[in-house]
Amino acid sequence: MLKYIFGFFAVVTIGVMGWLLYLYSNIRFELDKVVDYNPKLTTQFFDKDGRLISNLFYQEHRLYVKYEDIPARVIEALVAIEDTQFFEHNGINPDAISRAIIKDIKAGALVEGASTLTQQLIKTLVLSREKKLIRKIKEALLSLRIETLLTKEEILERYLNQVYFGHGYYGIKTAALGYFKKELYELNLKEIAILVGLPRAPSFYDPTRNLQFALARANQVISRMNTLGWINQEEYSEAMKYTPNVYDETLTQNKAPYIIDYVLKELSNEIKDIKTGGYKIYLTVDLDAQEIAKEGLKFAYNQILSRDKYFQELNKKNKIEKEYDEEGNELDPNRYINKLNGSLISIENKTGKILALVGGIDYKTSSFNRVIQSKRQPGSAIKPFIYQAALDLGYSPATQLADISRTYEFETNDSEEKKFWQPKNYSGKYKGLLSLREALVHSRNLATINLVTDIGIDVVYDSLKTYGFKDMPLDLSITLGSFVISPLDLSQAYSIISNDGEEVKPYIINSIINKNGTVINFEAQKRYVTSPEQAFLVKDILHDAVDRGTGRRAKVKNLEIAGKTGTTNNNVDAWFCGFSPTIQTVVWFGQDDNTPMRKTETGGRTAGPAFAYFYEKYLKLHPELKREFDMPEGVRTSILNGQKEYFTTTSKLPTDEINIPKENQIQF
Repeated sequence: MLKYIFGFFAVVTIGVMGWLLYLYSNIRFELDKVVDYNPKLTTQFFDKDGRLISNLFYQEHRLYVKYEDIPARVIEALVAIEDTQFFEHNGINPDAISRAIIKDIKAGALVEGASTLTQQLIKTLVLSREKKLIRKIKEALLSLRIETLLTKEEILERYLNQVYFGHGYYGIKTAALGYFKKELYELNLKEIAILVGLPRAPSFYDPTRNLQFALARANQVISRMNTLGWINQEEYSEAMKYTPNVYDETLTQNKAPYIIDYVLKELSNEIKDIKTGGYKIYLTVDLDAQEIAKEGLKFAYNQILSRDKYFQELNKKNKIEKEYDEEGNELDPNRYINKLNGSLISIENKTGKILALVGGIDYKTSSFNRVIQSKRQPGSAIKPFIYQAALDLGYSPATQLADISRTYEFETNDSEEKKFWQPKNYSGKYKGLLSLREALVHSRNLATINLVTDIGIDVVYDSLKTYGFKDMPLDLSITLGSFVISPLDLSQAYSIISNDGEEVKPYIINSIINKNGTVINFEAQKRYVTSPEQAFLVKDILHDAVDRGTGRRAKVKNLEIAGKTGTTNNNVDAWFCGFSPTIQTVVWFGQDDNTPMRKTETGGRTAGPAFAYFYEKYLKLHPELKREFDMPEGVRTSILNGQKEYFTTTSKLPTDEINIPKENQIQF
C-alpha cells in the first residue's frame, strides 16, 4: 500500500513539474522585457543656463536614474517597508508566502499577497495585476529565473525606474523632482519615506491629493526602519515631526510652448523617438529673455488696443472721419477684435543663437508660430539692404539722392491696358535733394525708388538675392518690400548688418545628449557677405534712424541701438528690426487675416515699444552687456558741410564738398 502511495505522489510530482516546465516554456521569453529593460523615457529641454523648459513624453513621464546614483537611504527605506529579506531570498519569500496563505484561508479569498520586490517588478513589467492563482505561479517562476540572470542591484534599478509613483510620475527620480523639486541626493528621510510608500497605492497616497494619508504611510516606513535598527532615535524623531513642502506641478512644465514646437519641427526628421528616447536637449534660449519678450509683446499689444479703443470712442461721437483703405473701401472700426497679433525673435549678433522666440500674443489662443510660419511683407524694413547694395557699389552716406515724385507706366500680364504707379512718401511731402544717409534715416520712399532706378533694378534684385531674399518680383515694388518673408528669415538677413557683414543663421539647439551619454553639439553657420567697414556705414545710419529718425520709439537709455522701421501698404504690417552691439531683435505686428490696422499704426509706433521694452528690461538683468558699437579699422571720419560723416575706400565722400582735417586725411 505504501508503495502505491509513494507511486501516486511521484506521478503527481512529475506531473506538476512537467506542468510547471510547460508553463514556464510559454512565458520565459517575457523575461526579455526585464533583462533588456528599455522603458519609455522623457525627453527634457533646458535653456542655455540649464533651467528646465519642458518635459516631453508619450504615456509615461519617466526620468531614468542609475543604481549608483540612488542614495543608500532610499534602498534601505524601500527594502524596509516592501521586502526586508530582499538581499537574502532567491526571488520569492517562503515565510511571507506561508503567512499570506494562512490569512487567505482564514478570509476565504486572496486578501494578502507575499510579493517580493522581484515579483513586483515581474508583475509590473510582464504580467497583469489581477489576483489569480495562475498569475501568482507564473510570477514566482519568472522571479526565480530572473534572480539568476540579474543582480540584486540591477533588479532594484529596474524596479525604482519602472514603478508608478502617482500624479503621472514613473520612476523615483521623476517623483522626487515632481513632488519636491529635488534630486534624489537632496531628499531628507521623510521625503524618501513618502516616495517609497507610494507604489503600494499611488493614487491613494498621492501627497498632492491626500497629504495626511501620504504622511501616515511615510511614518510607517520610518517606524519600520527604526524597528530594524536602520535609523537611530534622533533620526526617527526628527523625521516623524517633519512635514515637507509638496508641489502640484503639471507634467510637461512647458514654459515656452512656441519654442518647443519649433524645436520639435526642427528635429522631426532627425529623432524619431523624441517622445520616448530620454534625450536631454540644451537650447540657446534664455528663459529670462523669453519672459521679457512675452511681456514686451503684450505691452505693445495693449497699447495698440488702447489706441484703437480711443479712436472707436471718437468715432462713435463722430469726432473723427471714417477710415478707408487705398481702394476706397470703408474699414471696420472693430477690426482689431481677435485678429491683431504679433511676434518677436531675438538672437545673438555674433553667433545667431536664438535667445527669445515668441510666436504670438497668447499660445493658448493660437499656437500658430508667426516667427516661423508667417510670411508677411517687410515694407520699408527692406531698405537697409538696398542702401547696403548702393554703398557696396561705391555710393557714400553723403551721396545726394532725388526725393521727388515720379509716375511709372506699366502693363500687366493679363491686360494690354497701360497702368500707372505713382509712389508717395509716408508724409506725402518731398524733400528735393537729400543725402543717402537722410533718405534712410527718415525712410524716404521716393528717394529710395530713385536710387534703385539709378542703380538698376536688375542690380538691386541680384544684390537682394545675395543677401538671402527669395521669391521677389523683378520690378520697382521690391523697393517698398512688396514680397513676403518670415520674421525668422528677416532676422537672418539683418545679421549681415548687425554682425559686421557676416551673415549668421539663427539656430536654437546647443546640444543633444542621448540616454547613453553621447553628445551632439551644434555650431553657428556663417557666410561672408560684405566687409565690416561697409556694413558699419549702414549700421551707423540705422543708429541715426533710432536716434533722430523713424525709429525713435525704440530708443533705450544708455544703450546704442540701430534699427529700421517697416510699414506696408494700408498699414497691414508693422515692423521694427534692430540691434544693440550684441543682441538683435525683430518685432512684427499685424492682423492674422491681412486686413489693415489703423493708419496711425506704423512700424515705429506699433513695434518700436515692444523692442524698447525688451532691451530696457534685459539690460537691467545683464548690466554687463556691451553698450556701444565698435568702428572697424577701415572706416574713416571727416567733416562734410559742418557734420561728421563716415567713409571707406569703397564708399568715398564727394571730395569737392569735403573739409578733411589734416590728421584724418588718408591716401587712396
